[in-house]
Amino acid sequence: MGLNKKSVDDINAKGKRVLVRCDFNVPLKNGEITDDTRIVAALPTIKKLINDGGKVILCSHLGKVKNGPNEGESLAPVAKRLSEKLGKEVTFVADYNVTGEAATKAVENMKEGDVVLLQNTRFRGAEETKNGEEFSKELADLADLYVCDAFGSSHRAHASVAGVTKFITAKGGENVVGYLMEKEINFLGKAVEDPVRPFVAILGGAKVADKLNVISNLLEKCDTLIIGGGMAYTFLKAKGYEIGKSLVDDTKIDYCKEMMEKAEKLGKKLLLPVDSVTIADFPNPIDAPVEVQVYDVTNMPADREGCDIGPKTAALYAEAVKTAKTVVWNGPMGVFENPTLAAGTIAVAKALAETDATTIIGGGDSAAAVNQLGFADKMSHISTGGGASLEFLEGKELPGVAAADDK
Repeated sequence: MGLNKKSVDDINAKGKRVLVRCDFNVPLKNGEITDDTRIVAALPTIKKLINDGGKVILCSHLGKVKNGPNEGESLAPVAKRLSEKLGKEVTFVADYNVTGEAATKAVENMKEGDVVLLQNTRFRGAEETKNGEEFSKELADLADLYVCDAFGSSHRAHASVAGVTKFITAKGGENVVGYLMEKEINFLGKAVEDPVRPFVAILGGAKVADKLNVISNLLEKCDTLIIGGGMAYTFLKAKGYEIGKSLVDDTKIDYCKEMMEKAEKLGKKLLLPVDSVTIADFPNPIDAPVEVQVYDVTNMPADREGCDIGPKTAALYAEAVKTAKTVVWNGPMGVFENPTLAAGTIAVAKALAETDATTIIGGGDSAAAVNQLGFADKMSHISTGGGASLEFLEGKELPGVAAADDK
């Protein structure tokens, strides 16, 4: 799926009001931003629009906003960090209504090259998340052009992602994607639709249920599919092995059997763990010291829990990556938040860092792991969207992409 969509390079922003949906859903601790990766990722598009003389109006959600608007989930810290990064003042509209009178006034006062940041779009509750017509229209009323650069939210048909576009179109404006969206779709799209082979996909994480369609879709596209993390134990149980107290989804045993049969039928390699790092009891807190024993998967004791791939498995997976030309990785190999149980994830990250293949990290926990372990600069592309990259790998059309104008 090449990105046959208009991008920021296809519009003339000079003197125009440009609404840009960014992904500023950054982690906060005591009101301070602890990781500004997503802010940095949005800068190229914002700078381009400033340089072209656009009036740049930024919007984003932050957090889940379960209990209504509150200062703890305000975008105020983002405005401050953006001002620092851009070297110019970003006017923040603190109004919880997002698109109210304060926003209208701020936009009216803009000069070319000015930047305004609106308040958290989820402060409008269901109007945002249920793609409300009224809120979509209010957002569109502030602007002449719309840019979606929020890959991390592009799988959600929300007002600020999808709903706004039809009102922009109705007034003769254009809806385009930003540089970050373009980059995400080019990397992920090429990997899934036209990969340089051998193509190896690595799936980890806790639950099989989260990755059902991804497993099925990737089996058709890749040459080798590697399974690690908590979800591997459902596959191992489906093979008839004792998995002790390990994480398992008994409702998905038959599905795992089907997938193993599908791999065989398609002539694809499906690699599962051959040994497992086990513990007696889950650490509390999660990063507390823990005693481990390694067992082959053929003889795991009934009273222990598998929490990471073992050293033989790590070597097997690293070997599979060595010959690859394209690798997509989504989900850790074990409980990587615990230093003792992070070895498998580190081994895979290291193998990816050392290969000359195109390496694509599918957001979420894998991205966090690669960043924390210091391998980020060795990867070809680290996706900014966990859920979005998963849905993309499933072969689903993303609402935020679909809503942009075709070239």
